[in-house]
Amino acid sequence: MKYLQTETYHGGNECATDAETSARVLQLQLKELEQQIEALGSDAPLDERLRLTLDMGYSMLQANMRQEAWDLARETLDRAVSAELWLRAVEACDVMFQTEASDAVKALAHGIWLGVTFPVDPELSVAMLQHLIDDSPDRSDGAGVAAATACYLVDLRAEGKQRDELMFFSNQLLGQVARRHSQVEEQEIFDFWVQQLELDDPEKFLPRLARVLDIMTGGQWWFDRDALRSRIPE
Repeated sequence: MKYLQTETYHGGNECATDAETSARVLQLQLKELEQQIEALGSDAPLDERLRLTLDMGYSMLQANMRQEAWDLARETLDRAVSAELWLRAVEACDVMFQTEASDAVKALAHGIWLGVTFPVDPELSVAMLQHLIDDSPDRSDGAGVAAATACYLVDLRAEGKQRDELMFFSNQLLGQVARRHSQVEEQEIFDFWVQQLELDDPEKFLPRLARVLDIMTGGQWWFDRDALRSRIPE
């Protein structure tokens, strides 16, 4: 899966030579992406331009160019929102969050809001919610709300093989949160825990998620959410 953080171990550099080789490869990747963007004609779809730009952002993260990645993604977010390219907007927020900059949590909140509000790839929406879960304290109700939202979005949007994979993944997330939150291990206790926290009712947990996002942004949003809601596809 492209966006999700799994248990797969990717390994590290075994020596300085490996690190130098990796750095050179990343620099070549960035140069190639720059050339691809420059080669795009003026009539090229903006989505393609932003896709390549965000590929650069992810490569910058790998190269530890965090400020450059933030600046690139922040500008891309505005362009994507203006063009109603919601997938690219959420990806931009993902890049910003992963820079660990001072406003990274605020960027995550924006990405979650966009990923829940608009019908983007459900895997990306789940990945943004996973970031929130991973960053939440063990006893946080917010982690439960995020996991329940992930399950809800997968059920609502995913199809076929992706649905099967994401449903398994999101249910695993919810189970992990239950163990962290209340040491839940048995199915009967898990079912009671879900009902007690009202995680089986989207009319209850989605407004709670909205309140969590408001807290994460400090009430300072980078775009007008009411204006964007008016653009939601029928």
